[in-house]
Amino acid sequence: MRERSLRRETLIATIAVALTACGQSRQQEVADRGADVMPFDLGATTHEFTPAADGGTQTVTSDDPQAADQAALIRDHLRAEDSAFAAGDFGDPVDIHGADMPGVAALSAGADRVDIAYDDIDAGARLVFTTSDPELVVAVHDWFAAQTTDHGSHAEQP
Repeated sequence: MRERSLRRETLIATIAVALTACGQSRQQEVADRGADVMPFDLGATTHEFTPAADGGTQTVTSDDPQAADQAALIRDHLRAEDSAFAAGDFGDPVDIHGADMPGVAALSAGADRVDIAYDDIDAGARLVFTTSDPELVVAVHDWFAAQTTDHGSHAEQP
């Protein structure tokens, strides 16, 4: 009986280590792909995804408020994403996170029912997603949650 319990504990520990490694390798994979899509330094920035009752806010800021070059790159990128997302083009997130990223298909198909507002903010920029369509609100929330998980230590979701 003790041997069986020990084998079970060892199996559980092995699974836990494997899951941790998968999570870390997934985040590294996303960071590597992100470097090909995002012009700023992912390691020097923070992405924040804040859900709201009618959508949510994506904020990207430089970790160093004095790094004007990073802030400019963030702003350029989010301005371009604003235009692309409004047209239903979520190609950049798909390139980074994969075609099966939660929320992306619904947001692409329903882009005409989502308002997106771009704003410059201190050390970066933000996109505010607003919709009255409950399914698209869920899509925004799912998309935000997936990005928060994938970006790991570079992301926050309050």
